[in-house]
Amino acid sequence: MPKHALKHHLYVVIFGTHTTAGRIFDISLIIAILASLTVLVVDSTLPADSIWSTRLLYAEYAFTALFTVEYLLRLYCSPKPSAYAKSFYGVIDLLAILPTYFVLLFPSASFIAVIRLLRVMRIFRILKLVRYLQDSNLLLRSLLMSRRKILIFFSTVAILVTIFGSLIFVIEGPHNGFTSIPQSIYWAIVTITTVGYGDLVPQTPIGKAIASLTMLLGYSILAVPTGIITAELNHEMNAHRNLVKCPNCSSNGHESDALYCKHCGGELASPDARVVPVEVDEVKKDKISNRE
Repeated sequence: MPKHALKHHLYVVIFGTHTTAGRIFDISLIIAILASLTVLVVDSTLPADSIWSTRLLYAEYAFTALFTVEYLLRLYCSPKPSAYAKSFYGVIDLLAILPTYFVLLFPSASFIAVIRLLRVMRIFRILKLVRYLQDSNLLLRSLLMSRRKILIFFSTVAILVTIFGSLIFVIEGPHNGFTSIPQSIYWAIVTITTVGYGDLVPQTPIGKAIASLTMLLGYSILAVPTGIITAELNHEMNAHRNLVKCPNCSSNGHESDALYCKHCGGELASPDARVVPVEVDEVKKDKISNRE
């Protein structure tokens, strides 16, 4: 098989999601990711000198070899290897294999804290599942488009907890456990998020009044980011649906995986053939820029 044909075939299998080979590859990789995460979780419950810990270590080496081959194949068949390596999924794929190689290359790093850190870093493999979650990109785009509003929201919350924390520090004082402004701000964060650990409790009537106001304000604040993200998500879903148009009756509003028109019953273009026109994509970008 020619080199170009081989790269194209690998690209269809690895990056394609609507072919039989692509689905088999994706399902196999999902099973491998879940199995490797299971090994990581079980390994954290065993002592280092356990025989099962040694066996799980060999399993970890096998999973690392598998994910390394996957990463190299993605680099090989990608049209722009450097772009893939710098992308979100490329970085996640790299982080999924680096900890094991670090242990192999630096066996003298035997400190308990280092070993635990490297074990925990393998949990990045769970992010590899994001690639296979339907509409995950839709949620990521919604978060990206609402980033400015969310930033304003968190800035407002930061101002509020600083004000309430400073007030409670002045009113309660060190004798009631509020020994510093940072500790008082910590109390304000715990209170405004309605967590309430109970390690710091106001004792004075004014302090309790401020605490009550902070709690009530927290309930109203929690709904704000939900509304922002939901609005952006709804906008992205509607925009995505409108791009799937029926060739017979020209009606839009279909789901991305729809095969037949919900109005006339005509056959729609296959999901692989639905390419967003450049001019439509540019219009969408302009609308997003104007909304920001």
